Amino acid sequence: MKRKFFIPLLALSMLFVSCFEDMDDNIQPASTLDIQNFIYRGLNYYYLYKADTPELANDAFASQGELDSFLNNYDTPETLFDYLLSPQDRFSSLFSDFRIIEDALSGISLSNGMEFGLVYYPDNSGNVFGYVRYVLPNTDAEARGLKRGDLFTTIDGQQITSQNYIDLQTPNSYTIGLATYDGTNFTSTGQTALLNKTQYNENPVYKVETLDVNGEKIGYLMYNGFIKDYDTQLNNAFAQFKAEGVTNLVLDLRYNGGGAVETATDLASMITGQFNGQVFYKEFWNADRQAGNASDGLFDSSISNGSAINSLNLSNVYILTTQRTASASELVINGLNPYINTVQVGDTTTGKFQASFLLYDAPAPLFSRQEASASHYYAMLPLVFKTSNVAGNTDYGDGLFPQIALKENYFDLGQLGNENEPLLAAALFEIAGRPFNGKKDFKVLKELSDSKANSPIDGKMIGN
Repeated sequence: MKRKFFIPLLALSMLFVSCFEDMDDNIQPASTLDIQNFIYRGLNYYYLYKADTPELANDAFASQGELDSFLNNYDTPETLFDYLLSPQDRFSSLFSDFRIIEDALSGISLSNGMEFGLVYYPDNSGNVFGYVRYVLPNTDAEARGLKRGDLFTTIDGQQITSQNYIDLQTPNSYTIGLATYDGTNFTSTGQTALLNKTQYNENPVYKVETLDVNGEKIGYLMYNGFIKDYDTQLNNAFAQFKAEGVTNLVLDLRYNGGGAVETATDLASMITGQFNGQVFYKEFWNADRQAGNASDGLFDSSISNGSAINSLNLSNVYILTTQRTASASELVINGLNPYINTVQVGDTTTGKFQASFLLYDAPAPLFSRQEASASHYYAMLPLVFKTSNVAGNTDYGDGLFPQIALKENYFDLGQLGNENEPLLAAALFEIAGRPFNGKKDFKVLKELSDSKANSPIDGKMIGN
């Protein structure tokens, strides 16, 4: 039986939350053992790496009593979940409140609008600086005049370090101290920016431009998350490209950590269109689920709401990547590669080829939201299948490697969508058939974290 994953609309989510809250006085809260039994049932049924954990074997326990005795060895659901995961699993997650992950899957989060990275100082001091990657519209960061390339070294007056960076980001309101860098030292500018987080709906279709380069129309799309609620906006971007006569496309996935497999399939079909019905990706589940659940993902002709896909029928695509490019982004690269000239420009990707879907405390095989226990809010997002492309390429745990290697220079980022921005410029040179002559000899620094690291869907690929 093929399990169908869906992301509830916010209204539906709020309806269920209201029902839970109305029934709080009438329903006995779940015990730790109840929640742990749910975790065990879900992983025993769907977990991709089930065979790596002997306790998940179907014959591991002779009775429910034996299983309960095993589960009672763990004080919390989190410790049990961590124990049951395979050593090769970097991505499965457990949530104590599924409302948070549901919002994130719909593109809703608390945000001040500043998307940033955190990087170690080059002097090995353990100090850390932040750099602004991009600013979201209609947010505090935009109102404060922040822009891509701005540097900051303090939060609420404290120097950011490898020890305090998490605590400093946690409050919903904080003040950053801006700085400059002269190649040796960071110097405060004396300017600060007070930033407040509010609930924010992020449209992942961040920038859509048609560039006229030597008489050729080249599309540029910066796309920051595979969020199904914004499939129409994504499709509209391709309608624009089509109307403007785009003959080559630069797809900017440098900060895209993934999302819905269905949207990734749609995006690949928007880029192409000439392969409808052919295999975009293959699925590989655990031994118990493979026969009943695995099905090939096919290039298609409509998005999730039934609207026809606006396809460009391209034979070349140039994809900008960094180490933050993950999961569904990698699926697009890997899935397109056997069919068209797929040129990766930038850095090696994360290395995430497995997909997940939300499991609620409900009966197998659906573990569905509609049938979820009202006695707690736990849900989990375990790895349930891995993907390969039609040629069989999978298990790229070390990431997908670029044909044109180029890291971002934190001190000379350039402006997104501008022809002189280094990664875009490298792609444009490749399209023109000329070697890229941009600067590559800057010192590469180690990145520590970023503003999306605490997102519940960071690096996730959500299955159908």
